[in-house]
Amino acid sequence: METLILGWYVLVETGSVRLLTVFASLLYIGTLLAPMFGVMGDRIGHRIVLCAMRAVYATLATILMTLAFTGSLSPVLVLVIAALMGLVRPSDIGMRAAVVGEIMPAAQLTGAMSIQRTTQDSARIAGALTGAGLVATLGIGPAYLGVASLYAMSAVLTLRAGDTRAAARPAAVTLPVAARASPWHDLKQGLAYVWATPHLLAIMCLAFLLNLTAYPQYTGLLPYVAREIYHANQTVLGYMVAGTALGALLGAIVLSRHGGAIRPARMMLVFCAGWYALLLAFAYTQHPAVGILLLILAGYAQSMGQVPMAVMLLRHSDGQFRGRIMGIRMLALYGNVPGLLIAGPLIARFGYPATATFYCTIGIAFTALIALRWRAHLWRLEAPANTR
Repeated sequence: METLILGWYVLVETGSVRLLTVFASLLYIGTLLAPMFGVMGDRIGHRIVLCAMRAVYATLATILMTLAFTGSLSPVLVLVIAALMGLVRPSDIGMRAAVVGEIMPAAQLTGAMSIQRTTQDSARIAGALTGAGLVATLGIGPAYLGVASLYAMSAVLTLRAGDTRAAARPAAVTLPVAARASPWHDLKQGLAYVWATPHLLAIMCLAFLLNLTAYPQYTGLLPYVAREIYHANQTVLGYMVAGTALGALLGAIVLSRHGGAIRPARMMLVFCAGWYALLLAFAYTQHPAVGILLLILAGYAQSMGQVPMAVMLLRHSDGQFRGRIMGIRMLALYGNVPGLLIAGPLIARFGYPATATFYCTIGIAFTALIALRWRAHLWRLEAPANTR
């Protein structure tokens, strides 16, 4: 709801695709801090860190709601609040996955991550549709009252999430403060572990590539497509966002039922390449109905590629590094920032279809290179990353 509401507000108030890409990129500036969130999760518990993060979301949303109700809201203030939110929110997915990894045994991770993904995508569908409707009907103030309330509710519900760290590792709780290594030392250990583990390094490279070239088209630039390509309003934008989430939801449902039969690494590579192909087709679609259909298919491919990626990160890594690994994974989200900032001038000069073609071509080519470079660890059936 929030990304859709604020993205549309910035585009309508300023009329600038460049400022839209600046807004979208600000939501990811905190990816540079994500590894430290992972370190803190490994130290004090991922649930505690996640609760604190969601309390920050609720506070910032309440401030923005107050500005909207008092008539003081402006694009500059939206960008400032987006930057503050962007310091924290990129780490949410990683911390959430780490909590799931703590709760669930390895054999059930594919199903568990798929079910977790269904809740995420069903909420995106509802948020996209209700958010657009609330803004169109009541305005941004009442719409943000809903956003702030949902953030507060999420913080309370997260308090009830399982946290097995204290029971599983009591020594870490009783260890004297003076004897503990510094957070930077913990982070260096996590980075060294990823660098020395081929399939983890390959996943991190692929994740950065996807965030650099695929996600800007899939999320940040949709308001531009709705307004400038389809000449539509925020309601159609809501349908487009809901379409991506519906496709992802369908993929997660399939994986929750049949996840035990997949080869995770192979599926990740195949569906990531398919995601690029569908985004390329979407770029040349002039009718919103066809575009929404392609976004549904793109969402399905994205889910079928991303869920196995998360499963491999959690299943085939040392449990003591789980938070740091997911934090480093979130660091790859920083690819959105240059991806979005470069896309703005390219679209202004060459148009959206040409820019999307450029991004998708790079994405497919480097996905193939990653598959070739780490073929022994990602494609061979006997590789641990392809364990069913």
